[in-house]
Amino acid sequence: MTAKQIAIIGGGPAGLMAAEMLSSSGHAVTVYDAMPTFGRKFLLAGKSGLNITHSEDYQHFATRFGAASDRLRTALDAFTPDDVKAWASGLGTETFTGTSGRVFPIVMKASPLLRAWLKRLEAQGVKLMIRHRWTGFADAGLVFETPNGALAIHSDATLLALGGASWPRLGADGSWIPLLRDKGVEITDLQPANCGFDVDWSDVFNDRFAGAPLKSITTTSDAGTFPGEFVISRHGIEGSLVYAHSAALRDRLTQQGHATLLVDLAPGRSIERLAKDLARQDGKISLSNRLRKGAGLEGVKAALVRELGAPANLSDPSQLAGLIKALPIPVARPRPIAEAISSAGGIRFDALDEHYMLKNLPGVFAAGEMLDWEAPTGGYLLTACFATGRAAAAGINEWILRPS
Repeated sequence: MTAKQIAIIGGGPAGLMAAEMLSSSGHAVTVYDAMPTFGRKFLLAGKSGLNITHSEDYQHFATRFGAASDRLRTALDAFTPDDVKAWASGLGTETFTGTSGRVFPIVMKASPLLRAWLKRLEAQGVKLMIRHRWTGFADAGLVFETPNGALAIHSDATLLALGGASWPRLGADGSWIPLLRDKGVEITDLQPANCGFDVDWSDVFNDRFAGAPLKSITTTSDAGTFPGEFVISRHGIEGSLVYAHSAALRDRLTQQGHATLLVDLAPGRSIERLAKDLARQDGKISLSNRLRKGAGLEGVKAALVRELGAPANLSDPSQLAGLIKALPIPVARPRPIAEAISSAGGIRFDALDEHYMLKNLPGVFAAGEMLDWEAPTGGYLLTACFATGRAAAAGINEWILRPS
């Protein structure tokens, strides 16, 4: 077989996984990336431990991708969380499962895994081209901006794996969107996902409690009820527990113009018990003392009750208990996409065939976070990037070997 020339644009998890699959099939693969090194977002994510995948029951795992879950299922079935762990092990990175169910490398770093991966790709003949920024199509080929000027190349097939628009300083800036829209590709606007939210705190509250963690709570939105903690920021609220609700809060803001995160500040106590304990307090003592003695709340928790509660609620034990059990934090807007962990939106699945090829651009495929799906943190994002990269590689292999 004459080796086919495959161009992969984007050196993140989806692009590198596709390169691995296609080079192992004997194709001549070149990966182009605009940045000085590969896998920069992958490396940054690894600084906090790298959630490589998640250990929850696979049937539930496969539903964690929102409206795109059914469309992603075939790709995920072909590269499950167990396959991710086996793949990492094959590169010398053993994993363990944390108490949260997230799966981490034992070394708690991304760099050893990435180094071994790039070494294997080069051993398989993959060419890795840095500082090559894709700027569009021309004369049935691809055009790049490089340190040595414009470069035009032709390939037998192309995979786009350019990411979304979160953490743009690492390379994923959404600049590919107008290039594809000019070709008639349907794209849902990118939005922040797994993000914090602005809250219009008072200056007094902000000055005193910005940066304070809110621990041992549960939170509720349209996404459900989850335990954990988050942080009060100078802009509003941040942290993993907020990210779990981000899609639901963002969508409600879009649809209705307002959204509220309900916080239970005392999840271990019933509303009835709280009301009785608060009612026993001397009505003449301060609110801070009533909250401390009757509900065990002080610090940022007590300050939040004062910040968000109406005066009538604060003076009545029953209403105060209800406020403690379901404190409404009104979120104003998501934080900018550049601060988000990931992004929602992207190339619509209707614009792709079943092999991840763009219907408007035969021979051009897409994978990873530039597709229209989103997922919670905890290994889901990375697994889906791996899986769609492999699925697109299979699609490319099938397409270029198809009899003409």
